[in-house]
Amino acid sequence: MIVAVDGGGGYDVTLLDASSLRYSDFIVNEVDLDENVVHLTSLEAPNECSEIKDVNISDQLNRSSVTEIEFFRSLAGNSDADKLKVFIDELNSGVDVSDESIVLSPSADKSHRTAIHNFFKEKLKFLVTDTIDGIEDQSKCVRVRLNKGGNNGRGRNSRKRKERDDKRYDSRGSDSYPGHLGKFLRFHLFKENKDTQEALNVIAKMLGIQSRSFGFAGTKDKRAVSTQRVTVFKQQASKLAALNKRLIGIKVGDFCHVKEGLLLGQLYGNRFTITLRGVSAESEDIIKASAVALGKHGFINYFGLQRFGSSSVPTHLIGAALLRGEWKAAVSLILDPREGDILCYTVREYYKESGDVDGTLRQLPRYLVAEKAILQCLKRSPGNYLQALKAIPRTLRMMYVHSYQSYLWNHAASMRVQKHGFDQVVLGDLVYSKEQHIVKETFVAECEDVNGNNMDDYSNLDETSETDLPEERNIPVKVINEEDLKSGTYTIDDVLLPLPGSRVIYPSNDIGEVYRDLAQKDGISLTETAHKIKEFSITNMTGAYRRVFQKPKDFEWELLSYTDGTVPLAETDLDVIAKSVKKSKVREEDSANGSEELPAESSAISVGGDMVTGKGHEEKINSESGMQSEKSHSGGNAESQMALKLSFTLPASCYATMAVRELLKTSTSVLGEHCFPVINVMLPSKLAMGFSLHPHTKDVL
Repeated sequence: MIVAVDGGGGYDVTLLDASSLRYSDFIVNEVDLDENVVHLTSLEAPNECSEIKDVNISDQLNRSSVTEIEFFRSLAGNSDADKLKVFIDELNSGVDVSDESIVLSPSADKSHRTAIHNFFKEKLKFLVTDTIDGIEDQSKCVRVRLNKGGNNGRGRNSRKRKERDDKRYDSRGSDSYPGHLGKFLRFHLFKENKDTQEALNVIAKMLGIQSRSFGFAGTKDKRAVSTQRVTVFKQQASKLAALNKRLIGIKVGDFCHVKEGLLLGQLYGNRFTITLRGVSAESEDIIKASAVALGKHGFINYFGLQRFGSSSVPTHLIGAALLRGEWKAAVSLILDPREGDILCYTVREYYKESGDVDGTLRQLPRYLVAEKAILQCLKRSPGNYLQALKAIPRTLRMMYVHSYQSYLWNHAASMRVQKHGFDQVVLGDLVYSKEQHIVKETFVAECEDVNGNNMDDYSNLDETSETDLPEERNIPVKVINEEDLKSGTYTIDDVLLPLPGSRVIYPSNDIGEVYRDLAQKDGISLTETAHKIKEFSITNMTGAYRRVFQKPKDFEWELLSYTDGTVPLAETDLDVIAKSVKKSKVREEDSANGSEELPAESSAISVGGDMVTGKGHEEKINSESGMQSEKSHSGGNAESQMALKLSFTLPASCYATMAVRELLKTSTSVLGEHCFPVINVMLPSKLAMGFSLHPHTKDVL
């Protein structure tokens, strides 16, 4: 893959080894509420951000602070004023107090502490403050120390942060921030093989701020190359742009200032570019027909594997135990050994056999957030399984219950297709009423992982990641009657199914019974709660609606031929930037040498199914990426293979893996038919098992 690396005087084109990982086979670009696809197009900071100036500490230290100290004396009293005077005198005398601080007298009055914070912001900007716990209960103290942000950590008193055993102050309220700019800096985040929270944690650490300062509309897949919008409170674009030199697998750009920060759910959906390698079939016509059918018919809008996890203990089983009020059973499902869990099977087995909490905690990996939270609570309160479950970060523990809702929905969708097909509306179906004005639909259900968070990968989940998603309130839903069938007002694309909750209605046909029968089989009532814990009760959830069938929007496909499996077959945003930089340099050099500009490339790759010859396409790809492979072109032992590249847009909470699953006519899930009971119903039957896929591509999906 081509990446642009800032070498000081511009961007040099370098190469990343893609021999073992091809995350560029799964590209995700966010689509905003105006249905604009989000791309990374520039890594430069805009000029207007140069007006933001850092506090010049040395200039402020050289002047007298007598007036300010006397003012502070009237605000905080003699004792604290004297402490401050001694501290400032030491600073002015050249004594190294860069890692020291003073703690003012305890105060339980928040308004008084706020006045002190504001004093330092307005009068003594070379000092910064924060609030720490006092000795007495309910008391807080203001801590004061040198503002190191002004010299960016350079100078004789500077040390690396890892040597200071501390973290830099968060300057969210800095008065040096220009008032004419929006309070939030919006930028486009480009990342590879990192989930959203992980990438933002890295950036936050480099900026010396808390990761909760960032806002985003949805998390993106880790095992992919993705671009999305992010906002951060009162930060300089130049500072973020400078991080591109140090960031690995992450780039930021396209900066602008806005008045409001992003919240979860503020997006239309995502644009996917998926490359399926190693495609084989009896004929190319089968592959082409399958691709055309996917664009025409769409797919069953199942909740994907991410909702259920990929281990031998699917999360909906844990959710069912919570809904039944079986706290100990739920804890066991989370902690017990799991088949195929190579990394953690031994430590899970150790705890089950020994019950040694301390020993288990020492062995557990950091990313097992739920397991650690449970064990730490059981250490303090042995046998209190409900309290242990509540110790799990709320975002995660609620996903267990949401997973069970999704499990019921998936089975109801399968039965709807099995019993009534996929080409017509039937009596008793649910639809959004067309008799009233309906607001633009966002497909957001009552679930946090609207963009496909993997339930097994929750190392970055904490209380700060929880955001209430917008609910579809007051959207009129109606039951199809005989008159609707005669009028032909509604089509199969309008059919809905509910996510169980207290404010939804169920289909009046046999599909409504599917919900009740399956839940009853699991020992769960959809109308009555088995316990008094509201957050683990379906009757306490409002519920939501979801379309049964989903057609990909702006669907495109290409059938490609290749011989070198390491060569990327799709361009990422960073590839486009690097190619643009390279062309600009060539034009500049040609202009300086008086040469004529080279003609533009001819014969773009066709979209829509026309076959491209292996050699011609590979030469084009290799030329663009700077990857000339003599072995590939000379034939050698390389065997030509087929790849199918798909590009399409899906609304939020729709899963691209479900579209691919429909195309491949096989399950992409280790859970198989347990969570996805029906496959291959949308495409013509003559295409069933029409072509296969390279195992590596299946692993990525």
